[in-house]
Amino acid sequence: MLATTLSGAQLFRWVTAQVAAPLADSGAAASIFLILMTNPTASGATPSAPPQDWRTFIPKSITVIAQEGYSLAKLRADAVAGLTVAIVAAPLAMAIAIASGVTPAQGLITAVVAGFLISALGGSRFQIGGPTGAFIVVVYGVVHQYGYDGLALATMMAGAILVVAGLLRVGTWIKYIPEPVVTGFTAGIAVIIFTSQIRDLLGLSMQEVPADFIEKIAAFWAARETVAAPAIAVAAGALAVILLINRHLPRWPGMLIAVAGATLAVWALDLPVETIGTRFGADAATTLPPFAVPEISVARMQLLLPSALTIAFLAGVESLLSAMVADGMTGRRHRSNCEIVAQGVANLVSPLFGGISATGAIARTATNIRAGAQTPIAGMFHSLYLLIFVLGAGPLLAYVPLAALAAVLTVVAWNMSEQERFRHLLRGLSGDRAVLLATFLLTVLVDLTMAIEVGVVLAAIIFMHRMAEASAVERGVSLIERDQDDFAQAGREAYQARAELPAGVESFELRGPLFFGAASRLIDALEAAFPPPRAFVLRFRDVPMADASGVNAVERFLKRCESHGVHVVFCELRPGVHAVLRKLHVLERVEEAASYEDAITVAAVAAERR
Repeated sequence: MLATTLSGAQLFRWVTAQVAAPLADSGAAASIFLILMTNPTASGATPSAPPQDWRTFIPKSITVIAQEGYSLAKLRADAVAGLTVAIVAAPLAMAIAIASGVTPAQGLITAVVAGFLISALGGSRFQIGGPTGAFIVVVYGVVHQYGYDGLALATMMAGAILVVAGLLRVGTWIKYIPEPVVTGFTAGIAVIIFTSQIRDLLGLSMQEVPADFIEKIAAFWAARETVAAPAIAVAAGALAVILLINRHLPRWPGMLIAVAGATLAVWALDLPVETIGTRFGADAATTLPPFAVPEISVARMQLLLPSALTIAFLAGVESLLSAMVADGMTGRRHRSNCEIVAQGVANLVSPLFGGISATGAIARTATNIRAGAQTPIAGMFHSLYLLIFVLGAGPLLAYVPLAALAAVLTVVAWNMSEQERFRHLLRGLSGDRAVLLATFLLTVLVDLTMAIEVGVVLAAIIFMHRMAEASAVERGVSLIERDQDDFAQAGREAYQARAELPAGVESFELRGPLFFGAASRLIDALEAAFPPPRAFVLRFRDVPMADASGVNAVERFLKRCESHGVHVVFCELRPGVHAVLRKLHVLERVEEAASYEDAITVAAVAAERR
């Protein structure tokens, strides 16, 4: 019998004791380790002290239950949420696998194995892992050039890189990747995903689709005489169903309904449309890949290193973006380095079972939250449901038309394109526009790895140029904030002003350039004021410049404030920063004040009204 509520503290102590006990025989150091594990307040630590480093790597699946317990109500909520996500994940996993050049069963087993490990070991409470559209380009390229065995080795190498990166706390630095780079390569991947589906959308008769973008378009044009009307009808019908359900019944599994409906239509009407069974064989979705270790050699590892680095980069960025979306939807906080380690373990293990590269999936994570998930156990349920689905309904998957799965990936590509954000950046600063277009065009026309490298380097050069210009005009503001003299009058005045804030008002002063790493500082400022204030003052007097990434951080901060009902006032904006915020339409969402004193007065009035 499952107890109604487990004792969180007892469970935490038991788990940590089991981990630490085997080390107790290794001497004094291990004994100290054991004491710290079973008694967090030992060695003079207090409950309010910063957590020790090792605790930041304890999975959320353990810490959530240890701190909150686990009741039958939470179990039911997680089970329902897991089933909801599994319904959404099944057609996506198959479609992404086919587009990546592998079998549908390999996509499903990836969602099962990697999805379970990401939820069990990760640092995000709601993260759902599995194959994602971001990997299609690189996975297809590796499979096309080196075969699946090469992909398996590259994915395992990427997993090892991620584990090391997480342990070295590199996850904390991923937030410094410029926004135009992320948007550029994401939009580029979306274009490549869509073009890779043209064959199935139009029912073209082609032996093989080239990997190169230009050659692919030329091959489609050469095969234009083989366009099949039934395939177009199935794809258009599936696409219409998905769009209509997403618009009018957003809680319904539109993709699964569209694929199931298309499958029934093709079977009932005996339409001449290519299916999973006709292309991959009747057992393609039912026969699970065997356990196998890829061929490992130094020469192969050197050959596959660029692909492994790209997979690791995409897995790290995509998973942390997904975790940040989950934080924004729920108000929770993820642990980036623990999440990176979990992604690494998942990518190390998944290829052993025939899987492909995996990471956190933003859409599935959002579905998990909307479905009422309470803990990471929901993600584990999602993987178990998928395994049952494969074993039980596998034979029916052979009848799924590829045109319907192409419609699913068309929607995925559109959602990935971030077309609103893309247009927003195009209307912004010229430097950000150059980084965006360079990354986008290189992703589509050349190579994803080169696109990321060129985008990051170009963004760094533009950032240094902006800082040089800002330093030439504004003195006394540095990129690195220096320690201050406690006897300095300016520091004491700021502290006293902080103590004199009106009731319900909080303030935060930004120092240095408003660039890539500003997001966490702003979010931390809001969460440090708990319960949330009624009005918030942001002081910009020591901000010499701002770019698109920094402005995006401000927009996320404002969205968080709006969800809490917090009134925001900006003050002491320098001309250059003011111009950037105005151009990107940020100032329309806040009040402005010329001085800090005026801002406090405005905020106090707003706080009294709320």
